[in-house]
Amino acid sequence: MFEKVKRMLIGRPMKSTEIEGEKLSKFKALAILSSDALSSVAYGTEQILIVLMAAGAAAMWYSIPISVAVLGLLAILIVSYRQTIFAYPGGGGAYIVAKENIGVSSSLIAGGSLLVDYILTVAVSSSAGTDAITSAFPELHDYRVLIALGMIVFLTILNLRGVTESASVLAIPIYLFVVSIFVLIICGVFKYLTGGAVASAHELSATVSNVSLFLLLKAFSSGCSALTGVEAVSNAIPNFRKPEEKNAAATLMMMGIILGIMFTGISLLAYWYGIQPNPKETVVSQIAAATFGRGTLYFFIQGVTAVILFLAANTAYSAFPLLSFMLAKDKYLPHMFMVRGDRLGFSNGILFLSSLSAILVIAFGGHTENLIPLYAVGVFIPFTLSQLGMMIRWIRVKPSGWQFKLLINTVGMLTTLSITLIFITTKFSHVWMIFVFLPIVVYSFFRIRKHYENTADQLRIDLSLDKPISKGNTVIIPISGITRVVLNTVSYAKTLSDNVVAVYIGFDDESIQKMEQKWEEWDPGIRLVVLKSRYRSILRPLLKLIQTVEWKKSEEDHITILIPQFITKHWWENLLHNQTSIMMRAYLIRNKNVIVTTVPFHLKR
Repeated sequence: MFEKVKRMLIGRPMKSTEIEGEKLSKFKALAILSSDALSSVAYGTEQILIVLMAAGAAAMWYSIPISVAVLGLLAILIVSYRQTIFAYPGGGGAYIVAKENIGVSSSLIAGGSLLVDYILTVAVSSSAGTDAITSAFPELHDYRVLIALGMIVFLTILNLRGVTESASVLAIPIYLFVVSIFVLIICGVFKYLTGGAVASAHELSATVSNVSLFLLLKAFSSGCSALTGVEAVSNAIPNFRKPEEKNAAATLMMMGIILGIMFTGISLLAYWYGIQPNPKETVVSQIAAATFGRGTLYFFIQGVTAVILFLAANTAYSAFPLLSFMLAKDKYLPHMFMVRGDRLGFSNGILFLSSLSAILVIAFGGHTENLIPLYAVGVFIPFTLSQLGMMIRWIRVKPSGWQFKLLINTVGMLTTLSITLIFITTKFSHVWMIFVFLPIVVYSFFRIRKHYENTADQLRIDLSLDKPISKGNTVIIPISGITRVVLNTVSYAKTLSDNVVAVYIGFDDESIQKMEQKWEEWDPGIRLVVLKSRYRSILRPLLKLIQTVEWKKSEEDHITILIPQFITKHWWENLLHNQTSIMMRAYLIRNKNVIVTTVPFHLKR
């Protein structure tokens, strides 16, 4: 049943040799890796306006120079990460750059920040998409959590089906969004220039005395939330078709140009139309309503905006599993993140990302606005470390033209470091959690690595000295009665050893006497040991017996516990029986000198 549902949702398993067919073209990569960055135009301008409103409507003029500053930072990041792509074509972005040039601790800070950022991206994007829907249909506001969770489930299934298939599906709505925003900008500018704007823009002279530098910096840092997702292309280079680095660099450049044009257009229209942030209606919704009215075009734009905000999370679904794979390969995350699923994607990373994001959506009731500064800081820390790592690389390697490359990354590092400090200074009440959570994440990385190192040390053998030791075998079979399950186990035990003992634990003299009589009548050819448990515990008396046998026999024999267990035909029938055998196995397997195994007997009906 489960297998049929799995095949229906995910599709047939793919051969390992089919992995080349899962590589992305530039067209599909732009859709699947740029969705986070492109979607930020739906809320980047709004975040600036929300902060400026604290100084009054007249302060809205400052959204224009702040937007220009954000665009300047975008240009710096695009050029800087383009250099990173060619320097590290294997992918990994900030994590790999920091590991090779700064140190392990810095790389783990970068990697941990990005992992947290991707989790927050899914939570924020799904909630932002829900906002776009509830702006158009306010009656759905009470169902925002269910809508967001439904979209996370949809993206999970889509990505479990494979990178190429998800890119093919997602390319249509993402490019529809780009086209619709361009149409909105063109029509909005035309309407403003022809005198059709519904509100007039405020003059610069009315704002000078009302705005502090602190407020401007806070608004600028809020606008920088539009830059999250820029690093995703450099993290996911292995997903591109050959030549990977050239295709990745071209995709990054296209993303930067499209994002820059759309962000500029939305910011200008918001200022020209005198748009003010409204908790019940997004800025894009207000611009679309002012330009087209609440007709077909308005609802179309709201629809594709909602879809792109949902699909922004897909950038995380592309980058998180790859980054998890690299960390797991370096033994800083569990090895399960290195396993490819039926459709050649890193399924465990996808499921882990979905689970944590869903928990955040539920915990915040679908209102994840306060997480935007947190995940913006989470991505600007890797931005800074990546630029610093590239600076060190150019100084160390000194390739042709390294001085100019060093200058680019130096400007990038100083800029992103400044933005990070601005975020921390102006929004400390929102971002302080990163200083608690990130050290815990990095500490966990080190503990996981330490565990793998200790495990490897204890499992490693000397091929010339360490040889198998021949010993006998004492087999102990815990039983609760004489059944076909016990018959099956005893028959198997006799193939392993001549020294087999059955153990029965009774709670009263009557049950013990009956068991001894039945055993004598059956006479299976092995000895029965009967124990009485005054406190109705099975495990404690059994463990004491095993310890006694171990003390006497461990030098000459292996101690093997064979647990009889019957397997029902249907999964739900298991609920009708106690699970003593499962609990017994879980309890006994922790004894380091004992071999514990289950002997199954399958019921036919």
